[in-house]
Amino acid sequence: MRTRVKICGITRCEDAQLAVDAGADAIGLVFYEKSPRFVNIELAAEISRVIPAFVSRVALFKDAQQQMIESVLEQVEIDLIQFHGSETADYCEQFNRPYIKAIGMKGTEHDADFLITSAGNYQSAKAILLDGHAPGEAGGTGESFDWTSVAAVDKPIVLAGGLTPANVKQAIDLVHPFAVDVSSGVESSPGIKDKDKVAAFMKQVSA
Repeated sequence: MRTRVKICGITRCEDAQLAVDAGADAIGLVFYEKSPRFVNIELAAEISRVIPAFVSRVALFKDAQQQMIESVLEQVEIDLIQFHGSETADYCEQFNRPYIKAIGMKGTEHDADFLITSAGNYQSAKAILLDGHAPGEAGGTGESFDWTSVAAVDKPIVLAGGLTPANVKQAIDLVHPFAVDVSSGVESSPGIKDKDKVAAFMKQVSA
């Protein structure tokens, strides 16, 4: 099975185009104001408009107010929501959009039931994203976790956290995820994607 790729933290139209040209399956727009990759609605709408058919536009929120999420969905072309905080399944479902739920794995690597139980709480999610931050903390840290600890769940797994061109193939070989999600690992500076790093990352994914 081909491993899909999401390039997250897109802050410029040219980087969105770079990701598309490199073969990314999805791009991520971060609506968490504390993130260095935060985009406002106006910029996000501009970026979203340059994304062609068959490339998914993902909106990332962390414990956002309902009104804020609805405002984004009304003004920006979004295909999928990524919830990165402590949102319940009921909260995620109320927007009537496909969604994926992020789970922080740091510090839980030796708890065999943690992932299975956490994923089971989101039966309506289209996928479960595993990130390198601790449960309840913000993502985007660029830290990885012990990939050998990933247990089998009945959802597609999106692997994130500390992925780079140097380690993504090893991560895929260990976890066999449905998709990988990269942000800082293909940047020249926060929010600015590096063409050579993106190309190298995509090459390693398909290696």
